[in-house]
Amino acid sequence: MDCRQAAYSNDYADAIIDFSVEGISEDLTDTCVIPVDDRFSVVFRNRLLTPDIPGNTYEYQYVPKIYGLMMEGMGGSPAAFDPSALIQSGISSLQNAPLYLRGRGVLVAIIDTGINFTLPQFRDELGESRILALWDQNNGGTNPPPEGYFFGSEYTKADIDRALLAEAPYDVIPSRDENFHGTIMAGLAAGSEVEETGYVGAAPDAQLIIVKLKPCKDYLREYYRIASGASAYQETDIMLGMKYAESFAQEFSRPLIICLGLGTNLGDHSGNNFLASYMNKLALRKNCAVVTCAGNEGNRAHHFRDVLEKAGNSSGFRDVEVRVNAGNQGFYMELWGNRTDVLNVSVRSPGGEAVPPMRISEEQTMEYSFVFERTRLVVQNVFVEPLSGEQLIRFFFTAPTEGVWNFRVFSSTEVYNGTFDMWLPIEEFLYSSVVFLEPDPDITATEPDFQKGIITAGAYRTDNGSIWPESGRGFGRTGEVTPTITAPGVNVSTIYGERTGSSLAAALTAGGAAQLMQWAVVEGRNPLMDGIQLKNYLIKGAVRTPETVYPDVRWGYGKLNVRGVLEALQSQ
Repeated sequence: MDCRQAAYSNDYADAIIDFSVEGISEDLTDTCVIPVDDRFSVVFRNRLLTPDIPGNTYEYQYVPKIYGLMMEGMGGSPAAFDPSALIQSGISSLQNAPLYLRGRGVLVAIIDTGINFTLPQFRDELGESRILALWDQNNGGTNPPPEGYFFGSEYTKADIDRALLAEAPYDVIPSRDENFHGTIMAGLAAGSEVEETGYVGAAPDAQLIIVKLKPCKDYLREYYRIASGASAYQETDIMLGMKYAESFAQEFSRPLIICLGLGTNLGDHSGNNFLASYMNKLALRKNCAVVTCAGNEGNRAHHFRDVLEKAGNSSGFRDVEVRVNAGNQGFYMELWGNRTDVLNVSVRSPGGEAVPPMRISEEQTMEYSFVFERTRLVVQNVFVEPLSGEQLIRFFFTAPTEGVWNFRVFSSTEVYNGTFDMWLPIEEFLYSSVVFLEPDPDITATEPDFQKGIITAGAYRTDNGSIWPESGRGFGRTGEVTPTITAPGVNVSTIYGERTGSSLAAALTAGGAAQLMQWAVVEGRNPLMDGIQLKNYLIKGAVRTPETVYPDVRWGYGKLNVRGVLEALQSQ
């Protein structure tokens, strides 16, 4: 079979597995595999040989979750650069004498939408590229894929330098960043100094590893009811992109910062998913750190939390109301319970039609078609979700009726904990507005933020120092501290003008992390530093106020201050 075509074809299902590939079937024809590490593999298998989804309770952990970009507004044109974000983050003052912390000897990996490799922000003083490698995962490239992979095209620094000398660089390397997100991220984290505009990134002497993610497959877009036109990327491709980046750290024996400016509301918001586990494993390695963003869901009304005992009525149920605006073709929602409880749910449409409670005695999937409305609803109960051990109830809506939907959550057995959480998709994935009428703004940081080793950046405003209301808030569903830190994320000056989003805060934090990697590892002060140590360095140097108790659900451990890390060490 053609494995390259399987990576793009909707006839092949993509999956992450954490067991031997031989466990899938005795017959492995029409199946392609890329190992990620000694635990995980990415599998592409003919959909005729796999169960329908949703259809079995174990598919939740194996079907790739879908991630969206965490920046508002795309496009734009170059503009004069305002260094306020770098100054407030304690980055600018370290770039010059006496320390010259500019990311020298450090690799910064951007797993995103690609890069405009022709820009001066990604060239050195000789005009050569500072991009060490570019893996464009999309079909149609001119080069073969990286060794060990079978899709996309890999371009080396030599390839990029050759393209830069050509009259038409994109004829040599046909890889573009169509919506600029990856270019903006790379520029903030590690853009070169450009005298004409005054532009400079946080770590302008670092070398870049760029992975351009391919869009998620259409069958997954349909499965998760993701709006057409939304930028959406697969967990599988992100994991492979990180594996690719990490290989360069080993080959060149250099410290590595991996930066991810994407997020999702899929998952238990406690870090019990394959991508978060893999990122945490990378962060535990010497000389490697992983930075992600807290997401833009803090003020979107996409999270609901309550406790059944505190529902305010003697019946022991809680009515959860969700308003669906006109024009919505479908949406997906998750309900997570506590492992000590057995939750059930009934559904009532805006027109008054009711879906009776499920029989929760076992895992099951049930489908409902409403008599007087066009809506179709699939409800799946996962009695014990394997990675978290919690109960998960999933809702797949097709053509939902406009208006207020009611979800009555209750337990038919004795309640021991009663806490439950519900999440709607991130804003970018919705066809039209879908919100909880009584939302909870906490636990709105997006996955994969909740593992111990991951550095998560929330966003604040540089003009007045206040938190950005849309910035994802903590903590995790079971108390995990996130965000780690907050950094500028509102009207930040970028290669393409001002932008807003928590992904910008992640890029600045990644650049600051590269400065610290140079100081500690490259210059020999702490040559065995890993991601958790670097995370704790950032915590030590953060700017805090006396009136706030830290860690805080909005601020984490405070505002990013890279210079403050060195000042804290000096005071010891």
